[in-house]
Amino acid sequence: MSPGVNQANRFHSDPAAEAAGRMSSTSAVELVLKRVRLRARRRAAWLAYLQNGDGTSGEAVWGASLEACLDDRDTMEREAAWYGGTEALQPLNEELAQVELALAGSAGAGLHQLGSLFRLSESEMDLLQACLALGVDPALATVYGYLQHSPARGYATESLAARLFGHGRRSLWNPGGPLALWKLVVPGEAPPGEPCPLTMDPLVTDWLHGELRMDPALVGLLHFVEPRQPLEGWPVDAAVHSIQRVLEHGSSVRVLLTGAPWSGRRTFAATVAARFRIQTLSIDTSEVQDADWPDMYMRGQRTAVLGGTALVWHGSRLDRPWSGTVAPAPIQFVACDLDQVVTPCDHVIDHHMEMPALTLDERRGLWRSALPESAAWSANELENLVTRYRLNTGDILSVGRRAPASAREAADFARELTRQRLGELGRLLDCPFTWEDLVVPDRLREGLEDFAFEARDRVAFWESPGARRLFPRGRGLVGLFGGPPGTGKTMAAQIIAADLALDLFRVDLAGVVSKYIGETAKHLNRIFTCAARMNAVLLFDEADALFTRRTEVKDSHDRYANADTSYLLQLLEEYRGIVILASNKKQNIDPAFTRRVRYVFDFPRPDMAERRRIWHRIVGELCGAESLKRLEATIEALAGTVETSGAQIKNAVLASIFVSRRSREPLAMEHLLRGMERELAKEGRSLGPRERERLMGRG
Repeated sequence: MSPGVNQANRFHSDPAAEAAGRMSSTSAVELVLKRVRLRARRRAAWLAYLQNGDGTSGEAVWGASLEACLDDRDTMEREAAWYGGTEALQPLNEELAQVELALAGSAGAGLHQLGSLFRLSESEMDLLQACLALGVDPALATVYGYLQHSPARGYATESLAARLFGHGRRSLWNPGGPLALWKLVVPGEAPPGEPCPLTMDPLVTDWLHGELRMDPALVGLLHFVEPRQPLEGWPVDAAVHSIQRVLEHGSSVRVLLTGAPWSGRRTFAATVAARFRIQTLSIDTSEVQDADWPDMYMRGQRTAVLGGTALVWHGSRLDRPWSGTVAPAPIQFVACDLDQVVTPCDHVIDHHMEMPALTLDERRGLWRSALPESAAWSANELENLVTRYRLNTGDILSVGRRAPASAREAADFARELTRQRLGELGRLLDCPFTWEDLVVPDRLREGLEDFAFEARDRVAFWESPGARRLFPRGRGLVGLFGGPPGTGKTMAAQIIAADLALDLFRVDLAGVVSKYIGETAKHLNRIFTCAARMNAVLLFDEADALFTRRTEVKDSHDRYANADTSYLLQLLEEYRGIVILASNKKQNIDPAFTRRVRYVFDFPRPDMAERRRIWHRIVGELCGAESLKRLEATIEALAGTVETSGAQIKNAVLASIFVSRRSREPLAMEHLLRGMERELAKEGRSLGPRERERLMGRG
């Protein structure tokens, strides 16, 4: 069985109605075929009569009388009078009347439904039947050729249909009419001077036979969407009520479902459509080329109209024109992102709905459903997945399909799902450090641990109605890390991200700030929009370059720079994720940002005791315990004498290791001093001869 047959069966939800519809539709096709044959028989008899003056026998003779054409005896009025006055044709007339009476009744229900769905006139229905009959019985080509005075014209034309069904010389084919717009009947190519051949789309013929097959042009684009048990927070009842109201007023409705990708928009649409006892088809607009869009749009609507289904459009190309020449399906949905532009559509009433964010309970239920094996995990492991990872419905189901073997593997999959969304605007940083690696004053460390705790615990807190009411904005977590270079700001961000089991992305300011008006704001909007769908901490390094103070407006450059700063402030207030701003020049940051940052940390240069701890940790890890013990006095002297940052100490040790390796000597004070002098030179500093001599003596 072909795929089309399998798919067609899914268009019907009521087997009894389907069987009844197929029986009446099949009868309609047979009656149409019989009607065309009877009318063709009468027409052939008339042409024979015109040729030899004795067509009462009804026998057709090839060729038409040239004289009959020239003296215009082949008129509709004379033909109709001859049919009524020729006794030998009365049985045929009576049989034709019975067939047409049956078609007008319940036996022709399928044909009537087709005409009603596409608003076809009586003459358009006759033209369609002429094409339908030939499609069902190709042997009629010989008859059509005779009736058109040429064996080469064995196809349906509008002039043939006009004479066959008593419309005279009227034009039945309208390129702007529903037959053409919906491509129920398709015109073909004809040689010069020959009438245009018309053929019926086989899909329509199949539909009249009771089978709705997949349109070949939509294969790969059109998919069924299965309804599911709705989440508790989904406004299904509200959507059904709104749609019902529009339908009762005789209009079509288009529901614009805004939300993040994988938030369940298509499933929501299918669930709502199921309340109307119809199924849902989705079409990905991203896969349709611009040149093909008008035809694909029409075919999608035609499939929905014929199948009595709802459509849900999705993808990146919802901004293209929605044709106003074809009336859309009564119920359709558009799954769009929050900032996505959707072109208006004629003949529909738009209803806007936003997909609600998942609650903790909904996330918990989805994780348990997607990962039944999580029942064997500890409650804390499952709760970490629920609270730490802002995943949508589809994301959680995607993790479940990968069948993670443990909660840690599930967490890794969750991070991978959203890792690429920031694109070239951010760079993923490794986070190899732990709290033990961070050497800072105790008060600063305690504040950083408070920041990390809130990052873990805040999801549950913001579920509280009171908290949400009092803080409609500013629910994100923002920390400002200020201090001289190399004092541990980036390391602290890495430690916090690792502690939260989240990715850390450093925002690339070179790719954000633009000299072109409006580009910086566009990049900022993209960063925060993408980050809202990620499981990551954002790090704005050298944040003073972006979060700069607004200045007095002296020229257009100042005005647009201030506008970018104000826009960034707005984005930061609305963002609900975790942001860390690191700056060596905190005083240059606009105070408006500082006021809205709940955690402000100053990272000072390390004192002597802290420098000693840093020297010990780095030398011990890079050179081993034996070398550390041997260099104890050297480290003590360097920590007590030379004021340096943690980053300078780390780089100095690294440089000294390679100096000692080159000289093939054990690491000693001389090597460490050379490494340290390199670092000091970057700041324009150096060790004096006496200080160097004193250190060498102590080392």
